[in-house]
Amino acid sequence: MRVSRSVAHHASRMKRPVFWLCAVFTVWTLFSAPSGFSYPLEGGTESAKLRFVEEFDRFKLGFSRHNMSCVLCKAIFAAVDIALLSDSNMERVAHALGEACVRLHLTEPQVCRDITELFRNDVIRALQESFLWPSEACALLVGPTCGHFDIYAPWNVSLPRIPKPPVKPPTPPKPGSPQSRILFLTDIHWDAQYAEGSAVDCRMPLCCRNESGRASWKHTGAGYWGTYGDCDLPLRTVENLLQNIAKSGPWDWVYWTGDIPAHNIWSQTRAQQLNELVTITRLIHKHLGPDVTVYPAVGNHESTPVNSFPPPFVQGNLSSHWLYDTMAEEWAPWLPEQALETIRHGGFYTVEVQRGLRVVSLNMNFCARENYWLMVNSTDPADQLQWLIRILQESENKGEKVHIIGHIPPGLCLSNWSWNYYHIVNRYESTITGQFFGHTHVDEFQMFYDEDTLTRPLSVAFIAPSVTTYVNLNPGYRVYYVDGNYPGSSWMVLDHETFILNLTLANNLPSKPDPNPSWTLLYRASKAYGLSTLFPSDMDALIKVMKNDDRVFQRFWYLFHKGHVSKPCTDTCKTSLICFLQSGRYDLLTHCKVLHGDKHSVRKTMC
Repeated sequence: MRVSRSVAHHASRMKRPVFWLCAVFTVWTLFSAPSGFSYPLEGGTESAKLRFVEEFDRFKLGFSRHNMSCVLCKAIFAAVDIALLSDSNMERVAHALGEACVRLHLTEPQVCRDITELFRNDVIRALQESFLWPSEACALLVGPTCGHFDIYAPWNVSLPRIPKPPVKPPTPPKPGSPQSRILFLTDIHWDAQYAEGSAVDCRMPLCCRNESGRASWKHTGAGYWGTYGDCDLPLRTVENLLQNIAKSGPWDWVYWTGDIPAHNIWSQTRAQQLNELVTITRLIHKHLGPDVTVYPAVGNHESTPVNSFPPPFVQGNLSSHWLYDTMAEEWAPWLPEQALETIRHGGFYTVEVQRGLRVVSLNMNFCARENYWLMVNSTDPADQLQWLIRILQESENKGEKVHIIGHIPPGLCLSNWSWNYYHIVNRYESTITGQFFGHTHVDEFQMFYDEDTLTRPLSVAFIAPSVTTYVNLNPGYRVYYVDGNYPGSSWMVLDHETFILNLTLANNLPSKPDPNPSWTLLYRASKAYGLSTLFPSDMDALIKVMKNDDRVFQRFWYLFHKGHVSKPCTDTCKTSLICFLQSGRYDLLTHCKVLHGDKHSVRKTMC
């Protein structure tokens, strides 16, 4: 997943892209071989492995991915391409990866070895079946000066040869018109090992756990309800949230966009992931009751290894059937059989919510840059976008409006997928009346403009804040108010509210945890920004105001962090964030400084 721009530095100890670990993985084949490269290495000796490790000591490499030069990177990948032609080398390469991770001090030694063991089969198989050239791999790892990253070759979806209907600008509903109240949950990240009093600042990538050790007398330990830091949530906080939500109804329906497990991505098993999926699903059903329908979406943390979502052409034990089948079984009380069929196939579905409104739940892992299975084939995985076009055309024909939900915002997707999705939204702008995502853990949005001029706002991807505290945040959830169920409804977002659990108060009332803490309203968008509706034109106008009025921007920055800001945002930070808000397509986002290593970067990547 991706985290808050201002807080991402807390997460940088281990959260390198999986691809970087794959690069370290390959160093063994270079340093363990005699000059001249005789590959594949069949039945090599232990001394070769030791030479590989010793080379790292000789170079005195520190904790930096920039240790990898362009020449060295290309040599390594050329060697590994040959080495991985033989399955017999997988064990050696995996061992070497773990040792390289340790010697490069990428994270704690046990995490290095555990994550190597967990990821090796999936990553190596994807590398073996991909067409990854050294110049492409090194363009990704070292930068565009080292090559051109074009493994994800351009591709286009096919739109029906049906003219786009004339666009009618949306108008606010008449006063007193019905509104629908939608609960939105995302990024719960329940940590079954959360331990009150444990160390908040530990050496592991995820803290506040049994394995983190107890906090010293100099430092405050993990709080009862949660903690500001590199920590996820205990189950009691999730249950308290659901109890409070149940009392805050009624809800017309619920959108739930995934990421259930914690961030201990180096030590997860399929059994654990399924247990967490089942536990949280049943808790939601228990507290909200059988009369409230929940429409879920698949997050990138649902699988293990994290981000591992093979397209349907991958069969057998490496496929995602183990996950999708359980989702279909657990979500059956909410969804019809036709939706369950497409979930089993690829983790996506569509359902009629009410007469005149349809929801489409996309599996955004098929657009994720961190999904290494897309190295094999990234052209419209599972034919999901072509399926989406068919659904949208049918809805247009019937006069239906469509809400799209998913986990990863489309502006953060692979460039070609993102471009095609943007093109689809442009074509069906009169049908798509709401887009709802999570993943970043913070409160933001991304704009969609007309493709011809990139000046006319036509859609908004709302990105809601997380339930989890990770990283350094208050727990929170979102409520959307949309134009309601009546003939001629636009079903567009009119307003939204964000509620939080203030951990400072919840954990210390006055000197012990509040046994029944309150989830309180942080803000209502219309009141905070002086807006009558949240139509695309309104959100575009808000961006323009933030550019010129720093007081409005700083209010946005405070709310962006759910009321717990760790550092100010000025100058480059402000410019980059505003650029992000305007960039609903990845190639537009690349024009922002946030992806080019600027020291003030507000958008960083992790698993």
